[in-house]
Amino acid sequence: MLFQFGFYSSLLLITFSQGIIYSSILLKKGIQTGSNSSYWLSLFIFLCSLYIAPWMLGFAGWYDNQPYRDFLFYTPFQHLFFVGPVIYFYTQSLLNPSFRLTKSNFLHFILGILYVLYSLFMWIYDKIIIHDYYFYKDGMDKDFDDWYQKTGLISMLIYFIMSIRYYNLYRKLMFQVVSYADSVLFKWIKAYLYAFLIMLLLPIVFDIVILIYPALNSYQGSWWFYLFFSIIMYYVAISGYANLVVTKIPFEISVFDKKPVLLLSNNAPLEKVIIDVEHEVYEPETSPEIENWKVKLELLIKEQQLYQNPELTLADIAKKLETNASVISKAINQGFQMNFNDFINNFRVEAVKQNFENGEHKKSTLLGIAFDSGFNSKATFNRAFKKNTGLSPKEYLNTI
Repeated sequence: MLFQFGFYSSLLLITFSQGIIYSSILLKKGIQTGSNSSYWLSLFIFLCSLYIAPWMLGFAGWYDNQPYRDFLFYTPFQHLFFVGPVIYFYTQSLLNPSFRLTKSNFLHFILGILYVLYSLFMWIYDKIIIHDYYFYKDGMDKDFDDWYQKTGLISMLIYFIMSIRYYNLYRKLMFQVVSYADSVLFKWIKAYLYAFLIMLLLPIVFDIVILIYPALNSYQGSWWFYLFFSIIMYYVAISGYANLVVTKIPFEISVFDKKPVLLLSNNAPLEKVIIDVEHEVYEPETSPEIENWKVKLELLIKEQQLYQNPELTLADIAKKLETNASVISKAINQGFQMNFNDFINNFRVEAVKQNFENGEHKKSTLLGIAFDSGFNSKATFNRAFKKNTGLSPKEYLNTI
């Protein structure tokens, strides 16, 4: 098989090969663990590897020799309409344990499928019907047509925005239903979304750089774009494989409108609770019903010291009070003017302060006191304490 090794082709060959390898490893991980997110990340890395393939093979001499040239012409390598939906579903598979690919989800892949069929039609017409170049008489690979590159970029930007919105809705939901929200916001999700954004901005940045350095507006100059793209792809592949994201709260959510989140139960599939994260109301309400729930909540949490449970959830509280989680959520939002996560953390902070008053800090570490009070990390403890008191734990100790 023809492959002219050189500086340009060899470097892209390394990144392309690593992309294929990591795509295979992630696929194997998905099969072994049943992790949907591994499948989606494997597909994303595979699509990114295909994206750089024409440039790598072009520098290896394929565009200058037959039958390799026709293979590059008629085989779609840059599946721009598939990348956006894949990254969007990868985001959902990371955050939502109940996410499954449904029939309606396949609508997101229609543009990508149509482009594959368009490529197949060009091959049939040129090679089978007229036995001549019609679509490729200009000698240009259709993957690089301006209309396709521009619409593909727009498609990916739309799905990037949808992924950001999905994560933001998830973030709001976690603060409403668990007392350990900080630990399930997952730095990796924000990191790969930033990386994907850089991928999307690269063409725009490269066009600006060309205006400053016109010499880069060439076949060899474009190589730098694909090299930087490959490096980002490599980062996402390695980091995505290494970063484990485990979520336990299943839900149904819509990013297209402002419908409330439907919170699902792991133990009772028929039990569904509506949590309105888009219309959070933190304004005080003095209705008898709200006041009644406020008294019950404070009494329950203080008497049973439920805040000491680092994995306490809204559903746990609702179960003990024999009511619906949405009722408790509304009572906390309107009765205490805060979300569930902050509500429970305030009890934990008060417990820490009481321990300070009792001199426990002389017998134990600050982190030990924080863990005994229900906090699950030093960072969460420091943030919650500063938010509650306006001081860091050490600064507060200096005042007593």
